[in-house]
Amino acid sequence: MVESDFGLCGPCWRDTPLISGLCCDICGANLPGDDTGHAERCDDCLKIARPWSRGRAALIYSGNARRLVLSLKHGDRHDIVPLASKWMAQAAKPILQTDALIAPVPLHWTRLLTRRFNQAALLSQAVAERIGLASCPDLLERRRKTPTLKKMTYDQRFDALDGAITVHKGRKHRLVNRSVILVDDVMTSGATLSAAAQACLHAGAKDVNVLLLARAQKDA
Repeated sequence: MVESDFGLCGPCWRDTPLISGLCCDICGANLPGDDTGHAERCDDCLKIARPWSRGRAALIYSGNARRLVLSLKHGDRHDIVPLASKWMAQAAKPILQTDALIAPVPLHWTRLLTRRFNQAALLSQAVAERIGLASCPDLLERRRKTPTLKKMTYDQRFDALDGAITVHKGRKHRLVNRSVILVDDVMTSGATLSAAAQACLHAGAKDVNVLLLARAQKDA
């Protein structure tokens, strides 16, 4: 039994690791300790220069959170989007700007053809509607098909994504001198988000922040 539509039952709630309290100001990773109001960074974001300014994530990518993400991505479970967007909208509050444009990380057209939908686009549209900001689902395009990143090292991932994502020529005017919030389902290394953020900045965006449904963590 659940208390509302698209809700979780008690056992699933207990196995869903929401991020609250202290987190990395760049990627949203959960951090130990108390939130003192000062911006902190995780080990990854201390070592790797991120092209975006700030980031937040709703969940740690483990337990039921991992199952939810995989069900959305590969199981056609679009009914997960309303609850996920609610969590993401809550997590996004510290990075929201009134003029921000929300856009998803894109899929290559061949992968989109196979999967039939972009889960990041579903999440970005739902989040935009929930918080009342403008969205542009086709702001970015993946002009080059990249191999799967799962077994690659950090350096290999960033090399594979270099120049693979660009701003749609017909949408460039929407981001010039404007803040952009990039939405994706999961961040692991950050290579895809880096490529997307760099594309926005090169096209004239004022700054870029990121919003994730889940953040993969080594200690998760």
